[in-house]
Amino acid sequence: MAAALVSNVLYSGGFVLEKRALSTLPEVSVHRPARLLRLVLGNPLWIVGALSLAAGFAAQLAVYRTLPIAAAQGLFVSGLVLLVMLSARLLGEETTGRERYALGAILLALLMVVLSLKEGGEGADAVGRHAPYQLILLVCVPSLAAGVWLYRSAERRARRRHRMPTTGVEYGVAVGLLYGVSSLAIKGVSSHLTAGGIGDAVLGLLRSPYPYLLLFTGTFGLVLSQAALQRCRASLIVPVCTTVTCLYTAVLGTLSFGEELPDEPLRLGLRVAGTVLAVTVLLTMPKHDTAPRQGTSPKELTPP
Repeated sequence: MAAALVSNVLYSGGFVLEKRALSTLPEVSVHRPARLLRLVLGNPLWIVGALSLAAGFAAQLAVYRTLPIAAAQGLFVSGLVLLVMLSARLLGEETTGRERYALGAILLALLMVVLSLKEGGEGADAVGRHAPYQLILLVCVPSLAAGVWLYRSAERRARRRHRMPTTGVEYGVAVGLLYGVSSLAIKGVSSHLTAGGIGDAVLGLLRSPYPYLLLFTGTFGLVLSQAALQRCRASLIVPVCTTVTCLYTAVLGTLSFGEELPDEPLRLGLRVAGTVLAVTVLLTMPKHDTAPRQGTSPKELTPP
């Protein structure tokens, strides 16, 4: 739990620092990834934010070795509160009343998932260690394709003339799918690190799909997330991305790694209801941005 809280602080701080750095850079585009990487890697503040995110990744490895996937996701998503507070304080971002209600409902949904867990003692939720590689690929490859397709669709809609500014919900869902795959890969890497000696663990890891999934999601996730983060509010796009990642990992990761669902009706009901509530909130969140951004007046957001 301590590692999960440290991970939350590192991730929230990292995203806020990257957003602050991106606000000072020229407009970046996924269609010019080399230029995007050159710009961000030349910004010291962005590098600090990226290092903070990398440290959060290392903390996640410790969490996945000791907690069931669903429990880990419930702890990770608690960092949304810290993110919204930092975004308001350091970025000057404001959320609308409807968005605050939506974020509150998401936190309630994931609290329900956490309450459905049974930790410690006899009958506690078991930590899954291994998953069939064929099953992992069957789950991850279509998810990656869906994430890239959804991002491209959002890009095409955003380029239409006279379109109101987007909140970034579509971008958040797309990037969340990529990071969901990355989270499953992190879980797989943590499982290999618990096996035998270092040599055997590294050899087994290289024979698995996990490092290659991490490489793909790390590269594409970096490019897609930075372009989306520059044009949308961090206080909205990151919570949406985090929620999709957590739900994806909790549901598909639990099934893939053989972590059983609760057998008690109350716990099972809490987990299912929490998942349904979070998905429903995501589907009903506003798609157009009406909240003033930093340095932007409400009049400038009015479409022609």
